[in-house]
Amino acid sequence: MTWMSQTPPNLLMILIDDLGWADLGCFGSTFYETPNLDRLAKGGLRFTEAYASCPVCSPTRASLMSGQYPARVGITNYIPGNAWGKLMGVPYFHELPETVTALPQVLKGGGYATYHVGKWHLGETAERWPEAFGFDVNVGGCHWGAPKKGYFSPYGIATLEDGPDGEFLTDRLTEEALALLDRHCDSGDAAGRPFFLNLAHYTVHTPLQAPAELVAKYEAKAEDMGIDQDAVLEEGELMPCLHKRDQRVLRRRVQSHPVYAAMVETMDRSVGRVVDRLEQLGLLEDTLIVFSSDNGGLSTAEGSPTCNTPLREGKGWIEEGGNRVSQIAHWPAVIEAGGISAEPTTTPDLFATFVEAAGLELPADTEIDGVSLVPVLRGEAGFERGAIFWHYPHYSNQGGVPSCAVRKGRWKLAEYFEDGRKTLFDVVGDPGEERDRMDDEPEVAAELHTELVEWRASIEAKIPEVNPYYAEMVSGTRRVPNGAGLIDGKPVELTGAIPGSDH
Repeated sequence: MTWMSQTPPNLLMILIDDLGWADLGCFGSTFYETPNLDRLAKGGLRFTEAYASCPVCSPTRASLMSGQYPARVGITNYIPGNAWGKLMGVPYFHELPETVTALPQVLKGGGYATYHVGKWHLGETAERWPEAFGFDVNVGGCHWGAPKKGYFSPYGIATLEDGPDGEFLTDRLTEEALALLDRHCDSGDAAGRPFFLNLAHYTVHTPLQAPAELVAKYEAKAEDMGIDQDAVLEEGELMPCLHKRDQRVLRRRVQSHPVYAAMVETMDRSVGRVVDRLEQLGLLEDTLIVFSSDNGGLSTAEGSPTCNTPLREGKGWIEEGGNRVSQIAHWPAVIEAGGISAEPTTTPDLFATFVEAAGLELPADTEIDGVSLVPVLRGEAGFERGAIFWHYPHYSNQGGVPSCAVRKGRWKLAEYFEDGRKTLFDVVGDPGEERDRMDDEPEVAAELHTELVEWRASIEAKIPEVNPYYAEMVSGTRRVPNGAGLIDGKPVELTGAIPGSDH
């Protein structure tokens, strides 16, 4: 690293849960309303080909904290999910390993105040929550992956005091973030000690809940647009995971869900309030804000509240809709307003980006998969990210199957573990992955597959094994593990377990 800010900037990571690539106005949505994020993009840099490192949440969050691909850090599925199908569930860590040198630890060592607000979902016990990885303050982060008691208080979150009855969680977390910013400035830290704030909203994850007046607004909007709510869902194939084998994939073809739209608006309102407060405090000019999502939009199951068109599929799938996310960077002191970048990026890059922006060095005791995007933020030519990899050896609750993929340049090759099938798409010219080019480009396919296999071997990625009990489970003569790989609340015995994991 050769570049360093003249003054270390403040760092703000805004991570939304399950937000789709096409869910913002500045990314093409005409149903959802996101004026604050559209304004942020207009004043910053919009990444059109940014990716989450996994199509589900915990692995991506582990990547942000570690700078590593999920398969390297050892968290390849949401915690604690491990469904079975024709293949068995693959073992993985159910907490961020203590051997990880986490992003807040690096920044704290460089003089930063470190704050976490919102979802954590990287450890089942309090000993593995944000404070264990370098955060000075943790508000709302625990083992929960979603608000189990809903978005309206009382929340029942161990690390967040309940508010008055009916208070909305997204608004409450925003208030907590604003209070931390105010406290940071009131203490005098703003003059000499920068901050890193990780604002990780639970929204727009299920349960689908929002203030009634906003829901009514979007019900009326859908009616005014002439959207037939009875015709927007398309029933598809049976779910490949055994615990949902009697359910079908249900694809949403149009963005039209009033409750989801209202949740998006509350999220956008939150971003606007935080940005406005930074401006009021005189901190906006030299604060690097990165806005992103932990995976693609939920479009094929569990209510299928959004649509990722023109991308295929969504959360839980290796296809573009499962991993491509809406990402924005804003840093007035460095980034030229109104920029658009088509550089492919992935979640571990954000670790490297924040570390370089802070003028610090990457940890020497661990392998970092991320590449700093600071040259892109500065508008420099010649940036080369190299290949991006995904390894998701699990059945998802949304219809996806165990698979892996590599993107290099305009080409993306995917491999499916059930039958060894491979696909090759030009995701620049064909982002909807409609024309498989395996037969047209055999040399490209062979080169990419070799690189994918070598990468898997280099990080000792776990490959799913054939389920010898599949026929018995389908017939009902043998019990099916639930989505967490459990029978009667106990882990199913698996081969090749990772030492220290629950399986």
